[in-house]
Amino acid sequence: MNRKPGSKIFGLIFSLCLLWVAAVPVLAGDYEALKDQKSVKAVFDIRNNNPDVTAMYLRLIHQAYKDKSILEVSQAPEFVLVFIGPPVKFVSKNMDGFSAEEKKTLAEIATQLSTMSKEGIKLEICMLAAQAFGVDAKSILPEFTRVNSGYISLIGYQGRGYSLVPIY
Repeated sequence: MNRKPGSKIFGLIFSLCLLWVAAVPVLAGDYEALKDQKSVKAVFDIRNNNPDVTAMYLRLIHQAYKDKSILEVSQAPEFVLVFIGPPVKFVSKNMDGFSAEEKKTLAEIATQLSTMSKEGIKLEICMLAAQAFGVDAKSILPEFTRVNSGYISLIGYQGRGYSLVPIY
């Protein structure tokens, strides 16, 4: 069988289009858990001790905030990130003690958090943890609200109907 040179490319593109059309309903996410929900409110307990892993989780949280399925339930989802424990070091302008590669990741974290804050995601930092891990209050990124105890903040948000999402 003698085919034209472009027929293989056309066949490949056509196959990819069919796969895309078949995958769209799955990608759009028909979540049973979101049915009958009136709003989406989540508080994220951020305690991961690895800057790379924390950066990855922040990207995933941001994607969830903008997810079509979330926005169908709540045009203005309410997300709060509470930094407790070691990751308080990741939201400081002071990068002393971090490697060059970690400093690059910390800059990415700062940029990601700034974007998230501008889009309406609230950011809080536990000042007890900041003190325990030697983070100078003056060095904390400006997008953060300072709370004395992150635990009390988490309790309060859960009492107001926020779902707790642990990030350890």
